[in-house]
Amino acid sequence: MSGRRLRALRALSNSARERARTARPPRPSAPPAGEGEASLEPRIADTAVTGVSSVMDAALYRDGRRIATPSSLAEAYAQLRAEPGAMAWIGLYRPSEAELVSLAKEFDLHPLALEDAIQAHQRPKLERYGETLFVVLRAARYLDAPEEVDFAELHIFVGPGFVLTVRHGAAPDLSAVRRRMESNPELLTLGPEAVLYAILDTVVDGYAPVVAGVEKDMEESEIQVFGGDPQVSRRIYELSQEVLEFQRATRPLVPMLDGLQAGFVKYGTDEELQRYLRDVADHVTHTIERVDGFRQALGDLLTLNATLVAQQQNAEMRALAEAGFEQNEEIKKISAWAAILFAPTLVGTIYGMNFDHMPELHWLLGYPFAIMLMGVVCVSLYLVFKRRGWL
Repeated sequence: MSGRRLRALRALSNSARERARTARPPRPSAPPAGEGEASLEPRIADTAVTGVSSVMDAALYRDGRRIATPSSLAEAYAQLRAEPGAMAWIGLYRPSEAELVSLAKEFDLHPLALEDAIQAHQRPKLERYGETLFVVLRAARYLDAPEEVDFAELHIFVGPGFVLTVRHGAAPDLSAVRRRMESNPELLTLGPEAVLYAILDTVVDGYAPVVAGVEKDMEESEIQVFGGDPQVSRRIYELSQEVLEFQRATRPLVPMLDGLQAGFVKYGTDEELQRYLRDVADHVTHTIERVDGFRQALGDLLTLNATLVAQQQNAEMRALAEAGFEQNEEIKKISAWAAILFAPTLVGTIYGMNFDHMPELHWLLGYPFAIMLMGVVCVSLYLVFKRRGWL
């Protein structure tokens, strides 16, 4: 190991010890029984503080067969040195910085890759540091109860005679990958690259139920749109964010797999593994096409929902306008008849005052004149209102 890399690792190690001294140790946790490496427990603190190892499973393999199962990193280092030509496969769940620094010193990991593994929150990528590959993947799983997608980060170090997996979330279930590889010694005999391709295949296959779950949610949202559910816009937005996160997890896989395929000849990759990788690339392409289709469909669904909402609002405004128009027509009729009936009432009121000095009271034609006056006024008002369309 070069002096520069030793200084970088020493600086990271000092940083880990300083954080271990100052951090408050959380309660140690272990993965649930029966779930192997698929633990859901919170991050484990530095082993220097808690004494709890984050090693979920570690094994040494020779000719595709497990020959040792060390219980700690130190034991794994010792057994690997005692077994030249063996392959170590060590799986960790949210390891401490001290453990990662220990792994870096033992397997000569590059400080930049180590820093990415410590900080996490990396985009999917593939980096080659000398003879070591550093791969970051974003696994996904669909949660039925809350109807949402859970993403988890996975870091993989692949080098001569070793595979290190560092999980920062519940997915994927690497214990199933290990069982699958151990049941196929011929494939496991191909070495660390075979393990890498098996993990890639598991992560990509894990996208299928997520795609099905998101598609089901979109169908439900479509029903809500045509049902006029006022909460559907928020649901569509949440689905759009999940699809966007899904794209961020899957799109970088294409250049990653292209890079691996480009190195087939240079690194003498086995033909069986080449076919294996091409199959993974096909699945990735299919998944990306489906996810891209979801993005477009959600955009169309959101536009459709906005159009339907606008149409509903226009219909409501039209109904209100029609109701207001009908109400105005009724008011016009009532007002017209009130004016017509007011005329004879006014005349009758005046002549009902019974004053002594009213000439018409003692006029022989006074009564017929009052009746005729009422009729003329009422007919005139009726014709006026009729002409204006009020009646």
